[in-house]
Amino acid sequence: MTQFPSDIAFTPAVKAVQTEKGSRDMYNRVEQGSGWQTTVTPELREFLSALDMFYLGTASASGQPYIQYRGGAPGVLKVIDENTLGFADFSGNQQYITLGNLAENPKAFVFLMDYANRRRIKLWGTARVIDDAPELLDRLRDPDYRGKVERAIVFAIEAWDVNCPQHIHRRFAQSAVAPLIEKLQSQVRELQDEIAALRASGSSAVDETSSLTWP
Repeated sequence: MTQFPSDIAFTPAVKAVQTEKGSRDMYNRVEQGSGWQTTVTPELREFLSALDMFYLGTASASGQPYIQYRGGAPGVLKVIDENTLGFADFSGNQQYITLGNLAENPKAFVFLMDYANRRRIKLWGTARVIDDAPELLDRLRDPDYRGKVERAIVFAIEAWDVNCPQHIHRRFAQSAVAPLIEKLQSQVRELQDEIAALRASGSSAVDETSSLTWP
């Protein structure tokens, strides 16, 4: 029986290494203080609503791990209630590794990454596959995505924690970068048109050796 939510990750072996490396006292203070969360807080709900991808970890009965990328529209991983998250599962390469793992080992892990703002959250819990629940599938589906929802996967939270931003490389979603690139390209085209018009009029203000190009 665990004493603290973080015991799901801080096993006796982990705590032994923390003691050896000198970090056990620090984490002991965390355990005695606010500790890790076990339910969906407003902050976690807000974090999830903006994310368009996440990583799902499962393992076989023998402990062989597997990580799967999941993506969609912002909010692809939805809050069902204060203890449960869920997402729609679509057809893929039909390897069914995640489904097979969950059939024999419900333990699962969700890794949330906000690369642009260098934030990450780790969630431990269990997951299960739900094949026949029309109302749940309707709740989890993306109305703007044509793919057929084949099933739902729901994740029961046991503990979660915010990870430090150290060593996270900033990356930006195409949806955030594309408008900026289009704006720059539009400005370059306008400048090119102005230069061409000035050259055509024979204006001395234009240096004939100057040019603007866009790769």
